[in-house]
This record gives sequence, structure tokens and C-alpha cells, in this order.
Amino acid sequence: MTPIGSDQPGAEGLKAIPRNGPLLKRLAVRMPTILTDLCKNSARLPMFVLARTMPGRRMHWWWAKRARPAQYAGQTLFAGVERMAVVDALRREGLFSRLMLPPGIHQDIAGFARCTPCFGNFDGRLEFMPDEHAEAEKRFGLPLFSGQYLDRILDCKAVLAVQKDPLLLDVAQHYLGGQAKLITTRVWWNFPTGKGSEPDKCLAPLGKYHFDLDDWRMLKFFFYVLPVGADTGPHVYVRASHNRRALKHQLTLVAGHPAKDVLGVYGWQSPLTLTGEAGHGFVEDPFGFHMCTAPTRTPRLMMEVGFGVSRPSRRGFHGGTAIL
Repeated sequence: MTPIGSDQPGAEGLKAIPRNGPLLKRLAVRMPTILTDLCKNSARLPMFVLARTMPGRRMHWWWAKRARPAQYAGQTLFAGVERMAVVDALRREGLFSRLMLPPGIHQDIAGFARCTPCFGNFDGRLEFMPDEHAEAEKRFGLPLFSGQYLDRILDCKAVLAVQKDPLLLDVAQHYLGGQAKLITTRVWWNFPTGKGSEPDKCLAPLGKYHFDLDDWRMLKFFFYVLPVGADTGPHVYVRASHNRRALKHQLTLVAGHPAKDVLGVYGWQSPLTLTGEAGHGFVEDPFGFHMCTAPTRTPRLMMEVGFGVSRPSRRGFHGGTAIL
């Protein structure tokens, strides 16, 4: 984990990250997805309006139910990880970064991903093998920032083992409340690629700080299936930004903001750049500002298990919902 500050080598690069185009253009790209989701589940409208505000969020946290004690001694993949240590770190900084998948698990997931066709840029029509990324870009005539597996990952037993691990649900329920439930599981590639169109970049939020607003309260576990270094698109999280929010970041229709706006409020020493070996994992409150930096040389293969408190959405913007 590397803190990014104004005196760090990468700081000037972060300051130079631009806003992804004019506000109206970004809204035009996102609005069809948002409207479709709201039409299918009108109960999400209050969340979409109020969950970006601190008063609205605090009001909803009051409804959190008390979690029941877990009964899973010895059954978790993450031996030695104490639930309350994770929960305390999440409450304090929004992030806990000392998880590790067993070698057999991340090796099986990597093997499955290498041998299974993925879908480019969240589009089920853009199917290709991950080792044929360059050829696929030529064939489809557009840059492919990501390769999603959608529900195909449920054919991988190692993915299911992580998805069902009782420690994950136990942490989620003690942090989010007893009503916390699994809402999404996904595995995907991020590929080094050239500059794309504005819609392409909006659908693959690389290189800009943003917060997630898929539920009132959320928790996401991430795992690097393959090693992630500085050129592999490491994840960056702004510590403690989940607990406070500048007014301009509450009264906005977009979740993404340029680095200078975010770090100018929460501090240039607040971000952590998360690199790690294969199997390295971390869990975060995604209401805190974070970003996926763009890979420059090596593709990144990542797994996510997400928990929330509302009925899962079937929208495909974040790669679809894959749950048991």
C-alpha cells in the first residue's frame, strides 16, 4: 500500500487527471441505465436522490438491524482474520486491506478466466478470449477497456467458495446491519488500451475518483486474482472519505470528480494505492472516493463480492448480478 501525496512521484499525475468530459455529456451516457433501473425498481428513486447526502445516509443507518453472532468457526478461507478488526477499520477509514486468498483458490479462478471467453465493455455482443484482446479490438473496431464474465463465473467452483465464505457475510452484517445480503459477484479484466470515445470511458470508470451509489449501504470485497503492480492498474482509496462529504460532492448528479477536487477536500495524503501479489484482498465502503487506475502494461484480473441492504438490481452497468 502506497500513500499518494503531493510530495509523492505520482501526485502530479493525479492532479492532472481531467474530468471525463462536460457534465451534460456524462449524464447523457449514464441516464439510460439510470432510468431503466428506476423503472424496474421505483423504490430506488429515494436512494438515488438521498443516499448521496450525509443526512440521508445517517437517517438510513438508523434502521440497521443488530447482527446475529456468526456460527462458522474454522470454516472460512481467511484464517487469522478477526471480524471486529475488519469492522473497526472500516468504520474508521472505510478500508481493510489485509485479506489473502489461499493459493489454490486464486489459481483456479485465474485458470478459469484464462480459458473462458469474456465480454468487452459490459456488452454481451463483444465476446473474445482474454489472450486475444488486441485482435478483438481490431475485429470490433473499438477499444476494449474491460472483459466481464457476467454469470459465467458461477461455473467456477473457486468463485463460489469465495462468494459463500461466511466471514464475508459476517463482516457485512456487523458493518451494514443484520439485513445485509449478497448482491453481486463478478470477475473481470482491465486491459491496457488506447484512448477511446467518451461513452466508452464513462462505462469503464478508469483514472477518476468516484463513489458508488448502488444502494443505501454497501460493502465490497476485492481480490487481485493475478499480481497487481504500479503498471497493472492498482486500486486507489481515499481513506475516511466515507464518513464525511463536502457539500459540493453531495449536491451533484455525478459520482465522478477530478482528483484536485477530491484530494483538495480530503487531503493529498489520504489516498492509498493498493498493490499486491496474487490473492491479495481488501474490503471497502464504496461510498468513499476511490478509483481504478488504468493498466499501462499488464492486464488486471480482479474479483469482487458485494453486499448491500436492498433487493439486488438486475441492471448490467457494473457487469451484471451473479449470485446463487
